Amino acid sequence: MGLTIAFSNIHSIGCYTNMPIHKGTFIVEYTGPRLTVEEADERYAEQEETYLFGLADGKKVIDGYGAAAFINHCCEPNCESSEDIDGRVWIVALRDIRVGEELTYDYGLYDGDADDPSTCVCGAQSCRGTLYAPDEIKRRLLERNSAQQA
Repeated sequence: MGLTIAFSNIHSIGCYTNMPIHKGTFIVEYTGPRLTVEEADERYAEQEETYLFGLADGKKVIDGYGAAAFINHCCEPNCESSEDIDGRVWIVALRDIRVGEELTYDYGLYDGDADDPSTCVCGAQSCRGTLYAPDEIKRRLLERNSAQQA
């Protein structure tokens, strides 16, 4: 797949396609060493920016490198992540993608410090304003409301 890493209007640098991509195409694998969540927390305790991808088991993350690590979040993404039965993570086209378009997927974060807003700046019309998953946003809001009522 022809991918380029370049400046991004969403965040820092991003991943762009050099060729049209059809809906359903497996574009690139998210690769890197597998770490436990605890190992990743320890390794990146003092770093704001990481390229960690949380696996479905909730116990391990991929410490990403390669093109997939530079795919930015968007609330109206053109891709999605897909974890197969072997635990490999693929970035898959949600729709047809034009040449030169930046690849994006919804990070759907589910963890992080309570005071970390993980602000989204994707610019999408339906932007949630955060990288957190809608379910995580609801959970945090309920938690905050419960704490205020106590």
